[in-house]
Amino acid sequence: MFKTLPLAQQTTVRIYIDEQMHEVPGTLSVAAALLAAGHLACRTTPVGDNERAPFCMMGVCFDCLLEIDGVPNRQGCMTLVRDGMQVRRMQGARSIA
Repeated sequence: MFKTLPLAQQTTVRIYIDEQMHEVPGTLSVAAALLAAGHLACRTTPVGDNERAPFCMMGVCFDCLLEIDGVPNRQGCMTLVRDGMQVRRMQGARSIA
């Protein structure tokens, strides 16, 4: 679906998406890393359990909300990946506490 441009010295990092390890370029946002790893949906809606995927990739639509390193409701498109990051896709209603 997506092709990355070859860079001279592109470093990769290991992130864990729903407890599965993925090596991704270290220059990506978390939302872009999910898409590159083949995960199209970041979360499901509270009503209807419909899948939502990153849409705007610039912090406006909030469709890329994820749990990142134990903190829920983080915008994946606004967060850069780092080595060892734990990412969980959110299911249903989000917690506000």
